[in-house]
Amino acid sequence: MSVFVGLSLFFWKTASSKIKSQDGRVNVLILGKGDIGHAGADLTDTMMLASISLTKESVDLISIPRDIWIPEIRAKINSAYYWGGVSLSKSLVEKITSLPTHYAVVIDFSSFKEIIDALGGVKIDVANSFTDDLYPIEGREEDLCDGDKEFKCMYETIHFEKGINYMDGTTALKYVRSRNGDNNENTDIAREARQQKVIAAIKNKMLSKGTLFNPFKLCKVWKVVKSSVETDLDFSSMVVLSKEILNIDGNIRSSVVPEGILINPPESQRYDYQYVFTPKAGDWSELQNWIKSMLPT
Repeated sequence: MSVFVGLSLFFWKTASSKIKSQDGRVNVLILGKGDIGHAGADLTDTMMLASISLTKESVDLISIPRDIWIPEIRAKINSAYYWGGVSLSKSLVEKITSLPTHYAVVIDFSSFKEIIDALGGVKIDVANSFTDDLYPIEGREEDLCDGDKEFKCMYETIHFEKGINYMDGTTALKYVRSRNGDNNENTDIAREARQQKVIAAIKNKMLSKGTLFNPFKLCKVWKVVKSSVETDLDFSSMVVLSKEILNIDGNIRSSVVPEGILINPPESQRYDYQYVFTPKAGDWSELQNWIKSMLPT
């Protein structure tokens, strides 16, 4: 055995033994926040828990609805990052899911767009055709539209056709952010499903031969990630998880919280007159039981 091989095996064994996990799973909280200059820049409107199995070579992606009301901070869960950074976000997700949140990754929407462009675009299988006539135009959030009471100059119309769509970063960002689409695409559940599709598409493109064997493209992606992604993963842990993800051959399951577990109570002073979700059972037990059923040990 060469010295190089011996050192590599030693590094791998040491790194693998230090990675945090429970019951053979590593849970990583993925947070997507608005880019600098965007309204609500530190609100994490994308919240997803990635549970990576170290034994079954699989990943489960579970979307966390951004509008879940958290009494302890008297705010929605998507504001946890604003109030307490990664630490508070992880703590609150642990509270409602009962799962240990070992690591977190925070990515802003501008880098999300840049990563896709660095990859040369992604392929998305759009589930439903939809049109959104009220997609906000960046930079016109405070435009008075020359007195137009409908403020039409603040919005543009976007449309997506059902089926395979090839998207650059700007188009994928609009696909993810859209909130007012027709054909039942105006709900948080639909939006979370679109987020999962784009994240899965990024993963597929990053792990494709066209990317892995293209040093120029890898360098471009790494520069974006290095400059714009916040994480508490150390280098050795990233190496271990990267190897685990490379071994996964499409075994990724995406899930959103089923209707009925969370309810939308009437807007009231109790919730600062906001649109929120609360647990139908009165506590988080039903949500936690559903999550456990989705993550076999």
